[in-house]
Amino acid sequence: MKTLKDARVGDTLVVTRVNGEGAVRRRIMDMGITKNVEIFVRKMAPLGDPMELNLRGYELSLRKADAEMIEVQ
Repeated sequence: MKTLKDARVGDTLVVTRVNGEGAVRRRIMDMGITKNVEIFVRKMAPLGDPMELNLRGYELSLRKADAEMIEVQ
């Protein structure tokens, strides 16, 4: 199982599953991260957290703790 947390700058990945429960999972899905969405990892902060992603035509900054709940391929 590979998660979004393991991605490197320049990777283009497809979401296979969003883990988590309740409000946390709902918040991730409300940001547009759902199954079969293509995500491009644009850049990382100097210390690695947060990461900047491009998906669904917009840019999103996501913490590594949240990225760990997103399975990708």
